[in-house]
Order: sequence, then C-alpha cells, then structure tokens
Amino acid sequence: MYIYEKKEMEDKNNEQGLNIELNDDVAQGVYSNLAIISHSSSEFVLDFIRIMPGMPKAQVKSRIILTAEHAKRLLMALNDNIEKYEDHFGEITIGGEEQIPQVPFTNSSSGQA
Repeated sequence: MYIYEKKEMEDKNNEQGLNIELNDDVAQGVYSNLAIISHSSSEFVLDFIRIMPGMPKAQVKSRIILTAEHAKRLLMALNDNIEKYEDHFGEITIGGEEQIPQVPFTNSSSGQA
C-alpha cells in the first residue's frame, strides 16, 4: 500500500498506468466522530465509529486493517497533510481535555479468523 495525496496520485496514475476506481457508494464516504485503534504484532486495526447524541449504542461504520509499515506511512501522510492544512487555514485547536468515551465493544458477528 502506498499513500499519496490526490495530485500525487493523479501523477503516479499517468506514469504507471494505474487505474484507481472510486464508485459512487465509496465516494459518499462514511462520517465518523470516534476512532478506536488496536494492534497485534502483525497489523493495525482502525475502527471508525459514529456516536449520536442521546443514543446509548454506537456502531462501527468502517474497519480498516493495515500492516504496521502501512500504518506508519498513513501516520506520516496525515502529519504532512495536517501541516499543509494548518499552513493554509490556521492551527487546528482541540477544545478542552475531552475524555475518550468508554464504548463497550460487542461483536455481533459469528465469523472466525
């Protein structure tokens, strides 16, 4: 997995003949206001969750599984893009010392790895 910015991705697409499709369902995106990150010795798991006010239950809306190397590449790409964002729009402020909500996990799937 390689992580590129959109412009860089378009340039690489032209150079290597790589065709990346973005179908309508994926293009809509999934809103998330909480991410839970876990890892094992071989991979990182990013669970993206939407918590709605007044709702006692939250659901994982998307799960991304990455190798450790790709997780580090993602971290570097996010850092780079946050720097560019802040250069253009100003510093991102995080209000107060918000506590991460304690969300109990229940696994409703019966699959096995």
